[in-house]
Amino acid sequence: MTLLVEQIKAALRDKAIPEKAAFFPRFFKAGPGEYGEGDKFLGVKVPEQRKIAKSVFKEISLNEIGILMKDDYHEVRLTGVMILVYRYEKLKSDEERKELVDFYLDHLPWVNNWDLVDSSCHQILGHYYLNRDKSLFYELADKDHLWSQRVAMVSTYYWIKRDEFKDALALAERFLDHPHDLMHKAVGWMLREIGNRNYDVEYEFLKKHYQKMPRTALRYAIEKFDEEVRQDFLKGRI
Repeated sequence: MTLLVEQIKAALRDKAIPEKAAFFPRFFKAGPGEYGEGDKFLGVKVPEQRKIAKSVFKEISLNEIGILMKDDYHEVRLTGVMILVYRYEKLKSDEERKELVDFYLDHLPWVNNWDLVDSSCHQILGHYYLNRDKSLFYELADKDHLWSQRVAMVSTYYWIKRDEFKDALALAERFLDHPHDLMHKAVGWMLREIGNRNYDVEYEFLKKHYQKMPRTALRYAIEKFDEEVRQDFLKGRI
């Protein structure tokens, strides 16, 4: 372990709040049989992690980022992910971006809770694959692995914000019968974002699929609709 890694971990420990450390295992479902089973927490707030990440991302090596991303503590992994995003955003060449994309994909086993996924995949994978073949995301979707599947769905956020909806809609349709509520939330969230850009596109998708959608996905998707339209969907009147 390098001196810089030790300094980052010490800075995180210095910002630890015992009450948060006690609360986070419940919030991130780290109990037996839950999706974050066995995860450990220091109790550091996200803004503090961002400050630390911003202070070191220019000087830290990929090897050191990898050490952080494989750490036992949730906040250390998340800080590593944040550093990687800040690094990626400053790159100028496709060759450099491809190196970080490959690094990120190699470290996906440690991007293993919804906040780590949501804080990184669309900024890195979404950006890189905007104008590239999207087969990677269908491969991730087909894995029997919750976080890979959430990466596939949430990466589409970058494309949605640029009015590219095709793959987001295709992946949303693929996940409509997914058993986990974290995927229901991700699907509903991305559909809502599509609606923010193009109401008609979201409406037509929902009209076709809403009766078989998980209730959580539907509620997320229609959150910003007018109340009358929301009730029409919720009560099956569309």
